[in-house]
Amino acid sequence: MFVLTTIADTVRIPPSMFVNPTLTSVHSEIEKRYPNRVIMDVGLVICRYGDALRIGDGVCVAGDGAAHHEVIFRLIVFRPFVDEVCIGTILESNEDGIWVSLGGFFEDIFIPAYWMLRPSHYDRKTGLWVWTPIYDDNDVDENGKCHGNKEPEENMFEMDIGSQIRFKVKAINFTQVTKTAKGVQTTTISTTSQSRLHPHASSFSLKDGVSSGICGQSTSEFYTDISENDDRNHNNGPVSKQSLSGDLSDSNKVPACMHITASICEDGLGLISWWSNEEDELGCEYSNEEFND
Repeated sequence: MFVLTTIADTVRIPPSMFVNPTLTSVHSEIEKRYPNRVIMDVGLVICRYGDALRIGDGVCVAGDGAAHHEVIFRLIVFRPFVDEVCIGTILESNEDGIWVSLGGFFEDIFIPAYWMLRPSHYDRKTGLWVWTPIYDDNDVDENGKCHGNKEPEENMFEMDIGSQIRFKVKAINFTQVTKTAKGVQTTTISTTSQSRLHPHASSFSLKDGVSSGICGQSTSEFYTDISENDDRNHNNGPVSKQSLSGDLSDSNKVPACMHITASICEDGLGLISWWSNEEDELGCEYSNEEFND
């Protein structure tokens, strides 16, 4: 989920900081610029990691007065690997799917309708997604609703807002918005597993509101150690990347700089309360009895 990324960039030290040691000034400028920023195809920067690996000689630009240093340093970046299983909290739901927050600091996680546990359906009355597992004495209609001898309440498991949910990362999408002569254009880079996205799904979804993070548009060079930050080390098959372009000139919706598409269509995924371990519960009861004795 968190990886180390090595970056080479030019750091500007203003004249007011010349009194400080160069290393201190460089660290201060890095911490001002990078945390809480999304770097294209890298991830969401959390903080600086350790001291700068290398600091070049300062170069003064005419009319500027500041010193410009070529610096190589490392950052701690939030970037879940494809097929990683995470635990988050349900923020909101609609007919398209569910939005999930991870740890309260990243909220652009979307579980589309086609990657819900089967069979599931959206209840317009409650505004919640409902999982209706199939039993032997029940039939399921084309809308995913169960009919049979079981009572409906026994078959319905609602995905309440604020509940903890376990999901699997299916795709990580980075979107960069640029203004061109033709209008506002977007470029999205998607990283997915060898098993491709749903054939009727788009590579990313749009969400109303302000996107989290700031899209990285600098000319920095990124040197990433494969052993630290390569999705192929964390799943059985290789990952694939694809780049898509779109036009936002006639749209009021701005995509998030970093967006995660997730799935709960496998056993063990979904609300944590659905998959409680009975053996663990019994073990806790026995422990309490021993403690009381």
